[in-house]
Amino acid sequence: MWGKGKRGTPAGSGPTTLHKILAHKNLDGALADAVTALTEEDAQKAYSTLHQKVTGLGPSFFTKFLYFAGHARPSLPGGQPLILDRVLSLRMRSLAVAVGQDTGLDPDGSIAAWVWADWNWSPHRYSVYLAFMRKAARQLAARWATSSAVRSSPSLPVSTAR
Repeated sequence: MWGKGKRGTPAGSGPTTLHKILAHKNLDGALADAVTALTEEDAQKAYSTLHQKVTGLGPSFFTKFLYFAGHARPSLPGGQPLILDRVLSLRMRSLAVAVGQDTGLDPDGSIAAWVWADWNWSPHRYSVYLAFMRKAARQLAARWATSSAVRSSPSLPVSTAR
């Protein structure tokens, strides 16, 4: 399992957790059900299918599974799943804190800290994350498209020699 490390962490990650995951009586079924949900419904449903179902297999790791399973499929309803781990959650929290402070709706960042806790994000939170990331990607793509003409036409000297 990607990300489990050699020694683990104080929270219990590593070989012991990997053993718990692999020893789960229906690991294959849980993963197969998630792929079916991903293929037939969407990434949020696949997330819900795995959320809190396999001991030791939390969102930081099963979203990596969903990400790569999704890329093995030619097209998916609702789009590709994305990885959501602690690093990305902390980045989302910092964005939420900045917006909360800028708008005055969350001046001390306590709401952002609650919404973007360090782990075990609900299926709803994953759906919010997917919507935010997809919207951000569309905005960046649109911005890039309007400026790509400048980048695609470099000023190169024209040689007149034959």
